[in-house]
Amino acid sequence: MAEFRHLPPLPALRAFEAAARLLSFTRAGEELGMTQAAVSYQIKVLEDRVGSPLFVRRARSVELTEAGQTLAEAARDAFDRLTEGYAKARGAEGVTLTLTTVATFAGIWLAQNLGRFQFANPTIAVRLDALDRNLDLLRGEADMAIRGGVGQWPGLAAHRLIPYDFAPMLSPALAAEADIKTPADLLKLPILDPDDHWWQLWFAKMGVDAGELGKRPLNSLGTQIYAANAAMAGQGVAILTRRFFERDLAEGRLVQPYAELSDDGRNGGYWLAYPEARRNVRKIRTFREWILGEFAKEDRGVQTVHPLSCCAAASNGS
Repeated sequence: MAEFRHLPPLPALRAFEAAARLLSFTRAGEELGMTQAAVSYQIKVLEDRVGSPLFVRRARSVELTEAGQTLAEAARDAFDRLTEGYAKARGAEGVTLTLTTVATFAGIWLAQNLGRFQFANPTIAVRLDALDRNLDLLRGEADMAIRGGVGQWPGLAAHRLIPYDFAPMLSPALAAEADIKTPADLLKLPILDPDDHWWQLWFAKMGVDAGELGKRPLNSLGTQIYAANAAMAGQGVAILTRRFFERDLAEGRLVQPYAELSDDGRNGGYWLAYPEARRNVRKIRTFREWILGEFAKEDRGVQTVHPLSCCAAASNGS
């Protein structure tokens, strides 16, 4: 009881958690059905209890102080746990997990596998946001993210799911009609997304000067899933992450003319990320354990590369 008496008033904590998540007293008031002045008053009550400012107040915005950041992480975790506990007590355990992800990961891996998670966890509804935007996890715009990069984001825990291991791929028809004897011969073909720096990395690994790509029209399809569809349609050669297109390679919709894969040299890849302070929230913990388990199973059964026999011989100097 002594510890409980030292807790600040719940209305003050609710107002603070919303304002810290939204970085706006006005938006916090709209969410809570309060005026901006009422939110400001509750936060002042909390600051008096803490003994130091929780926000730096500017003309058109607010920012968390160091003390505010510390309290915000604890408050968010506490309200998450209260929400789950309240739902369980009411016998209504259904919760929504908002997952922001890049379009290629959503359109390929999640589309093929997410159903198993939903079947095993019927009380957790997954809402995907696969638009081209970077939602702020620390402000609660989404619960988790699958992002490309090197996995270093302040305040976020990150687990690499797929490395950036990429290579050129094209349709079997285009490969059959093209005279591909060396990696440099790929430059005779239409290159999809020629300004993608992955091209330069792969050609450099193969000892090919690909500087002329910068002189080509800089068409851009935006995502790998679109580039792969264009490649399957015979429109050119795409530079793709092999892990995403194993099925298309196995079933003959794409061919990878050279077995050599390149990477970005920075431990880059596709990462599962979420706020470190929320790692034990049930829906986050459940999805994390599921997806890491799925990739662990895939890693134990990854297929070897089967390059075109003619191009494999050429790459070996024959």
